[in-house]
Amino acid sequence: MRYRVANIGVWLDEDESLLGRRAAEKLGLSASAVSEVRVIRKILDARKRNHPRFVYLVELDAEVGSRTPTVGGDVSVAPEPDVPLTPVPEPDQRPIIVGAGPAGLFCALGLLERGVRSVLLDRGRPVQPRRRDVAKLFREGTLDPESNMNFGEGGAGAYTDGKLATRVSHPQVRKVVETFSRFAHLDRILTEGKPHVGSDLLPGAISAFRQHLEDQGCTVLWETRIEDLLYRDGRCAGVRLASGEVLESSRVILAPGNSARELYERFAADGKLMLEPKPFAVGFRVEHPQGLIDGLQYGKACGHPKLPPADYKLAENPLVEGKPRGVYSFCMCPGGIVVPTPTEEGLQCTNGMSNSHRSAKFANAGMVAAVSLEDFGREGFHGPLAGLQWQRKWEKAAYQLGGGGYIAPAMKVSEYLAGEKATALGATTYRPGLAPANLHALFPDTVKAALKQALTAFDRKMRGFGSSAGVLIGIEGRTSAPLRVTRGPDFQSVSLPGLYPVGEGCGYAGGIVSAAVDGLRAAEQICVELAA
Repeated sequence: MRYRVANIGVWLDEDESLLGRRAAEKLGLSASAVSEVRVIRKILDARKRNHPRFVYLVELDAEVGSRTPTVGGDVSVAPEPDVPLTPVPEPDQRPIIVGAGPAGLFCALGLLERGVRSVLLDRGRPVQPRRRDVAKLFREGTLDPESNMNFGEGGAGAYTDGKLATRVSHPQVRKVVETFSRFAHLDRILTEGKPHVGSDLLPGAISAFRQHLEDQGCTVLWETRIEDLLYRDGRCAGVRLASGEVLESSRVILAPGNSARELYERFAADGKLMLEPKPFAVGFRVEHPQGLIDGLQYGKACGHPKLPPADYKLAENPLVEGKPRGVYSFCMCPGGIVVPTPTEEGLQCTNGMSNSHRSAKFANAGMVAAVSLEDFGREGFHGPLAGLQWQRKWEKAAYQLGGGGYIAPAMKVSEYLAGEKATALGATTYRPGLAPANLHALFPDTVKAALKQALTAFDRKMRGFGSSAGVLIGIEGRTSAPLRVTRGPDFQSVSLPGLYPVGEGCGYAGGIVSAAVDGLRAAEQICVELAA
């Protein structure tokens, strides 16, 4: 009989050879009764500062004999292998997928595995030329609005380093991780509690993924921006490209990413799609020396060769004007760098990433506060584009505060908390560079108050987090899409049948894995329709 056994602890001075014996103890069997122990998941538990340990989930064969282990708690029967997918009839018109980010790529994969080939469009370029465009932004502060950190092969996900940890609980999460493992040739992410591919490996994996789709019959078109949707008899009938060309299909999967602002504006002007504004979160990137974070998280164990660069996850709900406002760390990058992620001239925004070994000397994370429809209204913005207009206002202010050229405005965390003037800054990973600036000028008073209260609380939890060793870099504002393209339970737009809004860009995900899962679910829905 094959079992799974969870919550097996192994201290730093121990090794994995103990897993079989400790699993047997949980099963109530002798060590000799278990075999073929395989690690399913390995998580670092650093909650006990000075005494971190690894916690395992394993799968194994057990010769139960006269005593059958009790299933429950940490013990479960291993799941059966997946059932092979059944092909469905291929439609006369191939589905069109708009956007080659995680949602679009995985939707294409989900369709292909059921025998349905699609046409995949992206306004940006493949990875190799896109690398050069991104490098130019870093080096010269010159933005290509069609090929950058957000637009191109892999979408924003290709340059946010492949963090595959997610709060989404869905059977397809495993498929997403396995797919990245396959195309990145990276077995370790199959067992990591927080799977991470790395910015050095992820672009190549994305290209191999896309090549697989093409080899199996999918068509991929680069530098192909859609101008509008086609409408016929109250349904979506295809897309009209910026070149004037028309591509017809009775099924269009809309997966444009959270920076598809021209599309949002076109849809709002047309009035044919039901759109609704959506809350998101804004704030800064905060950067600290990695050694400081290691010491704060690991204590006396800091420097142990088994320990990876430390990360953190922080959250608070400070009261502002009598109401709680969530503030939390976001997209934490141990051993990483801070990068510019604008898509429009004169607007400043940032993100973070790290290579597979996470060997950079600094750690960074988004430090963001929730904003609501009420916040948009206070600034005079209403309607489906209210969140987008609010984003643009503060991205423009941040760009001007930095002095142009995508130089980021920044100040020490201690200065921000004390309300002091920004002074000279030390080393940073951010390119094109930082300018000491008055970050107090950014965001409404309610957002600033929440950020300051939360940062003070974070410093109590991690002494030194709010010191001058930390630097706030402006701004982090694209944590998720500022609106939602409303869809029904059949994944189709409630106002335009035949259009399938998916992923982060349409308001249904918040990261690589959740976007990929949403793409797979949309593909399955389409296959159900084709099989009917």
